Amino acid sequence: MWFIDTLRHTPALAVFLTIGLGFWLGKLKYRGISLGTVTSVLIVGVLVGQMDINVGGPLKSVSFLLFLFCIGYSVGPQFFKSLRGDGLREVIFAVVVCVLILGVSLGVSMWMGLNPGQAAGMMAGASTASPVVGAAEDTVASLKGDADTIKAMTDAIPVCYAMTYVFGTLGAVWLLGYVGPAMMGGLEKVKAMTHELEKTLNPAGIGDDPAYFDACRPVAFRAFVADGEWMTEPRTVAEIEKHFENEGRRLTVERIERAGGGMTEVTPDATVDRGDTIVLTGRREMIVGDNSWLGHEVAGVGLLTFAVEDVEVTVSRKCTAKSVADLMAQEWMEGVEIKRIIRSGVALKPFSPTTIEAGDVIELVGQKKHVEKAVAQIGYPDRRTLATDFVFVGLGILIGGLIGALAIKWGNVSVSLGASGGALVAGLVMGWLRSKRPVYGAIPKASLWVFNNLGLNMYIAVIGIASGPSFISAFEAVGPKIFVAGLIVTLVPMFLAILIGHKVFKFHPAVTLGCCAGARKTTAGLGAVQERLGSTVPALGYTITYAVSNTLLIIFGIVLVLLMA
Repeated sequence: MWFIDTLRHTPALAVFLTIGLGFWLGKLKYRGISLGTVTSVLIVGVLVGQMDINVGGPLKSVSFLLFLFCIGYSVGPQFFKSLRGDGLREVIFAVVVCVLILGVSLGVSMWMGLNPGQAAGMMAGASTASPVVGAAEDTVASLKGDADTIKAMTDAIPVCYAMTYVFGTLGAVWLLGYVGPAMMGGLEKVKAMTHELEKTLNPAGIGDDPAYFDACRPVAFRAFVADGEWMTEPRTVAEIEKHFENEGRRLTVERIERAGGGMTEVTPDATVDRGDTIVLTGRREMIVGDNSWLGHEVAGVGLLTFAVEDVEVTVSRKCTAKSVADLMAQEWMEGVEIKRIIRSGVALKPFSPTTIEAGDVIELVGQKKHVEKAVAQIGYPDRRTLATDFVFVGLGILIGGLIGALAIKWGNVSVSLGASGGALVAGLVMGWLRSKRPVYGAIPKASLWVFNNLGLNMYIAVIGIASGPSFISAFEAVGPKIFVAGLIVTLVPMFLAILIGHKVFKFHPAVTLGCCAGARKTTAGLGAVQERLGSTVPALGYTITYAVSNTLLIIFGIVLVLLMA
């Protein structure tokens, strides 16, 4: 058949066919539940693999290393920040849950007589930890033994993963969305407590959806015609700004347009005549007030059409300012406003008493010429960019892979992180370093999304296609015991995690459910909880635990293989 012959001759087309159909299938939902992209890509890959297509070359390894590095890069800053301060309890909780998953997986695997490949695939699917598949494959391939036996164990990994992933998702959704609230006093009680907490955290009701923004913009630019009673005679820019200062308001004159037409350069000594139009900038709470002494406000569309820079700056130790008031008093902050201050992922209002600490991220707004002066005194700018620093990415993966290749002897087994584990650790460290000094290593969020999703799913597509011919025989060899094993590994650790989070760690009920979802890496579970509670508050517990488990479960996948070997 021409189509099959074409795919065999050009196997790259088979990979893209698998990815395209897999992503489409992953979007389909039944009663709010879907297979998920990764599982769908694997299923389609197995079906495409029945055409006996040889997908060779390093594509599988390259895509997986890119995925792991970018995962580490994404969670690195949060991962290391969580190791101290308030996030430490959530870190410990995530570790406890991951240990439970490893312990139950090991016990069930030994009880049912599974081999290392079957055990790792089962744990990956039951805990919905897709990256474990790749790490386990590398580790199984490094084991010593008969080549056919090693291949059989390797082929079993995706089979067992596919058999357990679906219930791994459905079981997590059921436990978190339905059983969890019942264990903590009932759905209505948990919903009431959640909405009370939500009011204090997010009064605007805005989540992470990029389609929405806060209607109250922190920094405002507004135009006024200088025809008020105080403007009966020419005034300098310095006099106008001083008048506002006497009222307890910090505002800056940004532009001056003469009544007869034409623009005037803004300097402290520049004069504003009656009838001129000026642009004032400042924080919204400063600019709103009785400005009739200056003049009446106008739309000023043409005058307000000019470029303004919005840049985040990481505060370095060279910054001498200790508070917002101290910072705004500096001469080099003229013409610059503080939009917000971010500390450990939490946005702070830039009130005068708010302290400034090294490592804080201050978002500045103003004309480029003014912002550059402030940035030079505060720290390291992280300007938005569309370009990815591939020098950083390429060398980071290389260094991580080389470190991961270093092995130590554990009995008769060589133990190492492998190239995959090394790439993950490199991503964690380099992502954290960039958060401390963002002058290199830029990877835009859109690029990260592509690298993460395409990297993992291209890897899974190649696995599915390559294992397609042997999938049926491997499925028959595994039998129903893998499904039973996956059911136990899905339910037992999650049930215990809810109890431990509520009774031992005493998290808020909604945060407990979010922590459990993050520690189990189940986005579907988080979505089910948020839908049942009608709130995004559970996401507060998801971020740190997800960052920890995303790293730890990959390592535990390697550990499980070594223990079973």
